[in-house]
Amino acid sequence: MRSTHDYFAALPAEQRKALEVLRERILAAVPGIEEHFGYGMPAFKFLGHPLVYIGAARTHCALYGGVPPGLDEELKGFRTSKGAIRFTPERPLPAEVVKAIVRTKCAEIERRWGNAGKKVKVART
Repeated sequence: MRSTHDYFAALPAEQRKALEVLRERILAAVPGIEEHFGYGMPAFKFLGHPLVYIGAARTHCALYGGVPPGLDEELKGFRTSKGAIRFTPERPLPAEVVKAIVRTKCAEIERRWGNAGKKVKVART
């Protein structure tokens, strides 16, 4: 697969819908997020740096790219690891959790690498 469109087209309808909603939530969280396709999955960058990846497996969907600290309570009931949060189409990640994850990771990118002259201000959650 070479694009997000191809990736989504190959999924069962329920997983495709869940990842499309997740994709929209990621893009809406912070201005300036760019889409790309990497490691065989739909992916997102902020200020040119990797932000998160999304994907599907046989029994779940996932948001990849590290779980910021401080979201333990919000992620109860989801399977998490150091680099992923697994969810199902029947129980998607809440919009506010996605927004918090994306904004936290974008703020980390800004702190670590600066905004390289781009005028992007990440709202803190």
